[in-house]
Amino acid sequence: MNTDKLSNRLEMVASFVPVGARLADIGSDHAYLPCYLAKKNLIDSAIAGEVVEGPFVSASKQVQADGLSNKITVRMGNGLDVLQPGEVDCITIAGMGGALIASILERGKAKLENVKRLILQPNISAISIRLWLIENGWELLEEEILEEEGKIYEILVAEKGDPLSAYSNEKDRSLLFGPFLITRQQDAFMKKWSIERDNWKRIYEQLDHAANTVETLQKKQDLFQKINWAEEFLPQ
Repeated sequence: MNTDKLSNRLEMVASFVPVGARLADIGSDHAYLPCYLAKKNLIDSAIAGEVVEGPFVSASKQVQADGLSNKITVRMGNGLDVLQPGEVDCITIAGMGGALIASILERGKAKLENVKRLILQPNISAISIRLWLIENGWELLEEEILEEEGKIYEILVAEKGDPLSAYSNEKDRSLLFGPFLITRQQDAFMKKWSIERDNWKRIYEQLDHAANTVETLQKKQDLFQKINWAEEFLPQ
């Protein structure tokens, strides 16, 4: 992967960035994503944010090597701390856990006022992001799922709007599986939830041998519900 050819995962993230966007890529690592978009003249400007010094230095060197210092600013700081209000209109956060992405958005809410689009790629727990979007008035517009090098990734795209418009009556089920993804049931989706279902079954069986505390019974009830949901669309 380099700034001319992204991984499939980052290429999918890039495809959702609006042409002419003022982008912030949070947790930018080597700044591959903003450099790729800038080289293709697909964005107006970008800020690459990094909280760790090593990746911050790598990103700075990459931007310089690509001759993009006039378009891309690399900043070191925690989450959205690297931004000034109104500075960008699109934010990408890729390659972190869903709960961490949600906490970055929550902590930096003041910086989101003029942001038109969020493109979020959690490695795990996409449900944490879906819940945050609903609670904060962001409408889920699109979702994608793909497998790359043995790992399965989800990508969520949101803009300000009706936070419940993507969800049917079975909101809890859609929050877990993804309202768009569950209707398409692509191969990566089926594989992901087949693995998860088998894992839930293992845990459920282990809890069968545990003491029947209120907490254990609640966990079993939650797992039973998830297993049933998964088995509605998975082959036995």
